[in-house]
Amino acid sequence: MLRVSETIVIDPSEIEEAFVRASGPGGQNVNKVSSAVQLRFDVGRSPSLPEPVRARLLRLAGKRMTAAGVLVITANRFRSQLQNRADARARLLNLLRAALAEPRPRRATAPSRAQRERRRDAKRRRSALKTLRRPLEPE
Repeated sequence: MLRVSETIVIDPSEIEEAFVRASGPGGQNVNKVSSAVQLRFDVGRSPSLPEPVRARLLRLAGKRMTAAGVLVITANRFRSQLQNRADARARLLNLLRAALAEPRPRRATAPSRAQRERRRDAKRRRSALKTLRRPLEPE
């Protein structure tokens, strides 16, 4: 069981792991051992996720999400399959916890009178500077 929060628990049967050969350094070992982990989690069909969390997760996942709504996390940071497996699960957990947080609604604000005045003063100074750069007009 992957405990995301008090109310959300992901069943291990919802997570699919495939072990593939990792690229990068490792000598001959890299050609023989499948140490990289490809974790797949079907966000669209998961009964564990409430709808608002699912929508935020789809937005947060970005290019890690397939067209079919499956989240794919590839972990190959370590040479050990066990460490990569733990890394992939930790990254899934972090992503799910980030999707749990509801974004605060934006409150519309307007610039203060002092801010507007400072902006106008800066524009006047800039305009005066540019005026000084202009060539003198012949009479």
